[in-house]
Amino acid sequence: MNHISIIPYEKWHQPYFEKFNRQWIEAWFTMEPLDEWVLTNPGEAILENGGEILMALYDGTVAGTAGLRKLSDTVFEFTKMAVDESFRRRGIAEALCYACIGRATALGAAKIILYSNTKNAGAIKLYEKLGFRHLPVENDVYARANVKMEIDLATFEPLYQHDN
Repeated sequence: MNHISIIPYEKWHQPYFEKFNRQWIEAWFTMEPLDEWVLTNPGEAILENGGEILMALYDGTVAGTAGLRKLSDTVFEFTKMAVDESFRRRGIAEALCYACIGRATALGAAKIILYSNTKNAGAIKLYEKLGFRHLPVENDVYARANVKMEIDLATFEPLYQHDN
C-alpha cells in the first residue's frame, strides 16, 4: 500500500529518533556534543520549550523523524530530520517537511530556519523546492553546518496538497 502517515512523537519513539539521526551524522560527520544531548534527551532539548517532534510511519512502521526547536515565539528551527536507510526515496522526507511546516504555522511561527551541509545535496534541493532560501551561516551553531536556510511562512505556498 505504501502509505505515509505523520504522528506526534511519544516517549517510546526516542530510540528511533536517535538511531535515524545517528545513521546520517556518523556516516558523514562527527557527532557533536549538542547532537548527543538532543538525541538522548529530545524531551528536554526540543519539547519542553514548546517545540515538536514528528514521526513518520511507512505502512505502520516507524521510518523517519523531524523536529521543530522553538527559538522564539515566531521562529522555529527545523532540526534532526532523518529517514531510516531502508525507507529512503519514498517521499517520507518531503512528507515530514510539509508536516513540520504545518505544525510550525499552527504554533504561531512566522519563520523556520534550518542548518545543513552541502554534502547533503538531496535535502538542500528539497528545501529549495519547498521555498527555503539561503542565508549567511553563523559559525557557532554546528561545526558541520555550511548551509543556513529560512522560509517565511506568510508567503509559503505548498506545491501540492499533501495527505498525512
